[in-house]
Amino acid sequence: MRGFKVVEARDANHAVALLAELAPSVKVLAGGTDLLVDFKHAPHAPEVVLDITRAEDLKGVSMTDAGLRIGALATHTDIMRSPLVRESLPALVDAAHTIGAVQTRNLGTLGGNLVTCVPSMDSGPTLVALEARVTVAGPGGRRELPLTEFFVGPRKTVLKPDELLVDIIIPKKNVGKPTDFLKFGLRKGQALALVNVASSLWVDPKKTFVEPRIALGAVAPTVIRAPEAEAYLEGKKITPEAMSEAGRIAAGEARPISDFRASAQYRRDLIAVLTRRTLENACARVQDVRPGGSK
Repeated sequence: MRGFKVVEARDANHAVALLAELAPSVKVLAGGTDLLVDFKHAPHAPEVVLDITRAEDLKGVSMTDAGLRIGALATHTDIMRSPLVRESLPALVDAAHTIGAVQTRNLGTLGGNLVTCVPSMDSGPTLVALEARVTVAGPGGRRELPLTEFFVGPRKTVLKPDELLVDIIIPKKNVGKPTDFLKFGLRKGQALALVNVASSLWVDPKKTFVEPRIALGAVAPTVIRAPEAEAYLEGKKITPEAMSEAGRIAAGEARPISDFRASAQYRRDLIAVLTRRTLENACARVQDVRPGGSK
């Protein structure tokens, strides 16, 4: 690996200015857990690495008027330790806990995980099931878009060479929404997901599904929603049969591949099972919670 120059950004605006000046021969360094691995295997290193780790405005977890804000530089450990996340959205903690080893979680950032954009990312499904939005900053200002629109394909997002992911917002209406995340890998720790699934839902007084959302990872070029399964559940009485059928429908919406780790059919079977289980677990978390977080 040949040498490269490192420049440091003071904050998000400074980072965007540097990107505009240095693009396209620049890579952004956040936690480095993905980037440094790439450098070891890529035939060409960038001319410049932009270190954004000192940008305080890209860090932290806080409640805002828009919802729960997670800075792009928040580490997976930050998410696991945040009282706000642990109380209102424990499924995000569960997802963060499955990412790599302790050292990876201490260094790796949520923004970096999303920007790397591998289909099997563990942070994606829960955020998608909660209809998360992201803020992107560039020379022309800032724009906000749904996380599902941020993903384009394997290791590809909508980010332009001179743009930066700033934060991730869980809309206020979904803060406190009962949600569950499950991952299936070939071993218990430090494993890539064969399939991961997250489901969120509200339950009305008649014990029917309200605004169910199902997100699937590692079974398509990007993390995806399962809209047909969601539509099937909407307004339906909560029963084991309904949740099993939703799993079957979700499996049909996915586009898994066969590789050396598992066949496409095995992955479809996993989708059906994990979808049912995440729905069951999300229902178990309801405890009379109503849309909007009231009890």
